[in-house]
This record gives sequence, C-alpha cells and structure tokens, in this order.
Amino acid sequence: MIRLPEVRGKLHRARPLADLTWLRVGGPAEVLFQPADREDLAAFLGALDPAIPVTPLGVGSNLIIRDGGLPGVAIRLGRGFNTIAVEGDRVRAGAAALDAHVAIRAAKSGVAGLEFLRTIPGAIGGAVRMNAGCYGSYTADVVESITMVTRDGQIRQIGGAEIGFDYRNSDLPDGAVVVEAVLAGKPGGPGASDALMAEYIQRREDSQPVKDRSAGSTFRNPAGYSSTGAADDPVDLKAWKLIDDAGGRGLRRGGAQMSNKHPNFLVNTGDATAHDLEMLGEEVRARVKSASGHDLTWEIQRIGVFLEDQRHE
Repeated sequence: MIRLPEVRGKLHRARPLADLTWLRVGGPAEVLFQPADREDLAAFLGALDPAIPVTPLGVGSNLIIRDGGLPGVAIRLGRGFNTIAVEGDRVRAGAAALDAHVAIRAAKSGVAGLEFLRTIPGAIGGAVRMNAGCYGSYTADVVESITMVTRDGQIRQIGGAEIGFDYRNSDLPDGAVVVEAVLAGKPGGPGASDALMAEYIQRREDSQPVKDRSAGSTFRNPAGYSSTGAADDPVDLKAWKLIDDAGGRGLRRGGAQMSNKHPNFLVNTGDATAHDLEMLGEEVRARVKSASGHDLTWEIQRIGVFLEDQRHE
C-alpha cells in the first residue's frame, strides 16, 4: 500500500474513475488526490516517494482509462483551481477552469482572440498539455505563461515559448501538474466575439455527434504528406476521410462505435468497456493502414492497465 503524506485536500484509495471521464469507462485509481491549493499539491508531491507514478487528470474529455485502473496517484484539480480573472487584454485562468467558461468570460470583458476555446471540451490545464485547438487557432497561439507544480514539488512559472508546443502535444515534464495559465487576447467587442462563438457552436453541432458520449477526435490528422512530394504541393489529409474510405464509419465492437455522423469520433453507445473502445480504435487503425498505408496516431489519451483477461486478446 502506498504511504501517503499528510494533506489538507482529499485522498481517496481505490476511487472509481469512470464517472470522471466523458466516456464513462475505466477502472479505479490506486489513489486519487484532490489538493486544496497549489501549496498543498507542492507539499504532497515533494514528500511523495519519487518511485510512485503520478498522473494528472483533467475533466476526462479526451481520455480512456483502461479497465484495470491507474497505478500510483491520480491528481484531479477542483475548487480553488478554476478561477478566471481578466487583466486588461489577458486572462488568468486556473487549470480546472473550463475552456468554454474562459472564452465566455473573455468575450464579456471585451477580450477577443480566445473564442476558439468556446467549443473545445475540457479545461485549461488539458488544453495547455494537449495544445488544444480548432478552426485554425491553437492554445499555443495564446499562452503567455503557465504555472506548474513539478513532480518533485517545485512551483515553477515558465513562458509559453518554453513549453515546447507541437501539434496536439507539448513538452511538459512527466508528472508535472499545470495549475494556472495566462492567456493573451486582444481588444475586442462582446458582440463580435459572441457572433464568432455562435458560428463555431453551429459548425460543431452540424458536423460532430455532440449529443453522443464521446471524447472528441479519436485520431490526429496526418501531417507531412503531399500529392507529389513537393513542399509547395500539400494535401490536407483528414483522419475522418481515411477512416471513411476504409469502411470505418459506423463500425462497432460491443458497446463502442465509430460515429455515423463523424467517423473520427469514438462513441460509447451505453455499455462499452474501455477495452471495447480502445480495441475498436486499433481495428480502425489497422483498416486505414491496409487501405491507404497511413498510420493514424491516437489523439485520445489512453492510460492505465489492462485487466488480466484482456492482455492476450
């Protein structure tokens, strides 16, 4: 059993995690820690055995937790980490603040440039770690600085250029927990921002299965390909089109399904297991590889361990 430091927040052993993810699947955390504040988090990580794995969890919007659960300590930020403050044309947001709430608050305060966050499911901490984006804008475009607590318990502030942003990725240290981000907007008007956010919402509802239980895009769009091999002749490859062409639209395994509306969305139709969802995704990857030669890369994060009876499937 893991020996745990004293905390002011909440510690739970063998805490089920399925209810904390959008797909509603997965096993328990060996330990779930909900810190009271960043100092509580820093003291805990500084005193925790360095050999114990630490997994930061957001709101579970882009995540499959495997049925065998998470070893070590899972950390989930809550109250105290969801504040939003507007400072001129900048927004200081706690890592647990929902992306949509940040976009709405910025717009109401006359700050433009953050409207794209309105339709991104999840919270700011996850948006930073995954460089979330849509409609041509990315988190990397607006992050001025972040504050994080490292695995050894240090509270550090770094600039956006130090984060190492890439497509749907960042280079943050393993075990580090983002606790706050400063986002740089620009002067704007609520009317224009509201109209743009309404447009984004409509576009999302028209093209994505927003009423189904999903975790957003399953696979990243391939990059680095062109029709002739010339750098000035790019092909805008889309994962959904490769999946569609390979016969993946509507494909099922148990309670898991690739959406009929958007074949790059993996859906829990009601009784899927984490294994159903992940193995359906792997079947889709195999079909796309066979049909087109492209290797799809998972965008949904898959963490935790398989159950013993799943290892040999």
